[in-house]
Amino acid sequence: MNTNTLIIAQAGGGLAQLLMPVLLIIIFWVVLFRPQQKRAKALRERQANLKKGDNVVTIGGMHASVNAVSDTTVSLKVGEGLFVKYDRTAIASVLNKEEPSAKV
Repeated sequence: MNTNTLIIAQAGGGLAQLLMPVLLIIIFWVVLFRPQQKRAKALRERQANLKKGDNVVTIGGMHASVNAVSDTTVSLKVGEGLFVKYDRTAIASVLNKEEPSAKV
């Protein structure tokens, strides 16, 4: 081998070593981070669209129905005449009226 081909081969190996970490970062972002971002965005939208009568589950696991909604808080009806006030961000999921045992 002459020295010119040796230098080109070494440059190609260096490029491959530099490309591998970049490729791994892209794969991690697509597989791990992007789906988590989509779930977080969907949760924020559900929390923003809460309305009276929605059945919800809090992050603590309490099932209740929405009694009133303000900018930052939600009043939840837990039982007959029993209401509790929660922060909007404490709502983990909104259940469909047809499916009371929806996935959380």
